[in-house]
This record gives sequence, structure tokens and C-alpha cells, in this order.
Amino acid sequence: MSDTIERIKCLIIGSGPAGYTAAIYASRADLKPVMYTGMQMGGQLTTTTEVDNFPGYPNGTDGTAMMEDLKNQAERFGTEVRFGMVTKVDFSNEVGGIHKVTVDESIQIEAETVIITTGATAKYLGLESEQRLIGGGVSACATCDGFFYKGQDVVVVGAGDTAAEEATYLANICKKVTVLVRKDYMRASKAMQKRVKNTPNLEVKFNTEIDEILGDNVVTGVRAINNITKEKEVIDVTGVFIAIGHKPNTDIFKDVLEMDETGYLITKGKSTKTNLPGVFAAGDVQDKEYRQAVTAAGTGCMAALDAERYLGSLI
Repeated sequence: MSDTIERIKCLIIGSGPAGYTAAIYASRADLKPVMYTGMQMGGQLTTTTEVDNFPGYPNGTDGTAMMEDLKNQAERFGTEVRFGMVTKVDFSNEVGGIHKVTVDESIQIEAETVIITTGATAKYLGLESEQRLIGGGVSACATCDGFFYKGQDVVVVGAGDTAAEEATYLANICKKVTVLVRKDYMRASKAMQKRVKNTPNLEVKFNTEIDEILGDNVVTGVRAINNITKEKEVIDVTGVFIAIGHKPNTDIFKDVLEMDETGYLITKGKSTKTNLPGVFAAGDVQDKEYRQAVTAAGTGCMAALDAERYLGSLI
């Protein structure tokens, strides 16, 4: 454990659109923010190859490139971006109190304000065969691993925008993509559903779930079951991509900050204020409804403004 304790005005935990936008605004407000990025610098968007719905990119952009743009902009205004993982927090419950944070189990930080932008992590089905075959054909990131299945048949599990996006991405490089949807409809936006429908080598099977992922060391297929008729079928595939949602990265804040039943941080009204003074939350860590890069960036802006106003109220 380090004997040196650093004191800062604004600590940002996590990166991504929310974190970097908060950093841009906090820097411009002279809060001299320090950001610890977490293990995935840039957040979930770095696993997305094509981003065409973020304002300011008329021709679309690459997710990693966009995060690099935001990072560079934050650094230009004075943000200090550090690679590291916050492993413990001891937040004050008093207005004007100092929040204590441990990074990588050794570095001690004291912060007057904390902005949490730790995002969320992909969920899995929980099958033994799924866990055993992660890395052997099971993935939660099509844009990360899809290249390895070029010209092959794959399955995507899910019904939302993420599943639709991953399925259409895979359809560009794979021979055939089968989407398994648990209900009799997709939850994806109309635009994404239209894209799925218009992709010729993409088939959607409704009321269908994975009963088992087949294969010893690598995926050779899935045994699917129709949850209405109970009929089972084997689909020969070499890759299985899970796109069923995310879990907010809030474990270290358990019993410290107020959360909903699924672990998303609760913020007050239209603000980014948590239940503790001087602690704010932005992005997917507190948004289970929209989960878009642009909404995350918006709440990142809000968090920085909330932090600035909080500090101003103490003077």
C-alpha cells in the first residue's frame, strides 16, 4: 500500500463516452480531473467497428477511433488519463466531505468529487457448455471475434439492438447467421429490425432458445429448443455470439451507493447525483433504458456540470 495520498478536485472512474465527455467539461471548468480508465480503455464502444449514429461523424466512424478522438480532446483541455482499476471506495456522506478511493489495491486517492462512468458488462446464458467453450467458439463480441468465423455459419442469441447489430455485422463476413429469439418478437428498433429482415443470409427463429452448445474443445453446433412446441433441433455452427444484455459494473459500490434491483446506480431526478453528496454517475452504469453513446455522452456532460456546481456551492 502506497504511503502517498494524492488529493484531487475531480476523479472520474471509468472511460467511454460518458467518462471522456465528463472529462472534457470538467477540464474546461478547471476541475483538473484525473481519470482511471478501467481495464477496457474507451469502454464497450471499442468493441464496435462501425458507429454511424453519433453526431459529428457524417460518414460514420470506428468505435475505437471515436473513443481516441474523445480521449485526445479531454487531454487537450488538461485531463490526466491513467490506466488502472478502482478496487475500493470509501465515500463520505457529508457535504464537503472527502471521498477516498483505492486504485489497483495500492494507490490512494482523495477526491472532492467523484464521477462514476464504469459502464456495464455483457451477460451470458449461464450454461455449463457456454462457459466451457468461451474462447472456443462462444463470444459476447461479434466485432472482436467475428473475423475468425469468416465464411462459416454462426448463431446469435438475443432480440435487442445489440443482437441485431451483431447479426448484421456477422452477415457481412459469415456464410449464414441464425438469430435465436426467446419470444415471438424482437425488441430491436424498427430500423434495426428492417436491416435484419433485409439481410438475405440472416434467419430469425422466434420462440427459440439454446438448450445446449455442442462441442468438446470447440463449438460444432447448438441444440435449440422451441419453447412453445418443445421441439428440438441441431443447428450446425462454429460460432455462438451471446447478445442478451449487460450487467452494470457496480459491484464495488454495493452497500455504498443506492442501486436498483439489477445493480444500476440510482440518480436523483434529471440529475446525475447519487445518494451521497459529491458523487455522480453517468452513462450505462445508471442508464438501462437507452444505453447509447450519445446519451452516455450527454449524462457525462451533466455529471461534470453537477460536480462543478456542487463544488461552487461549498465556497
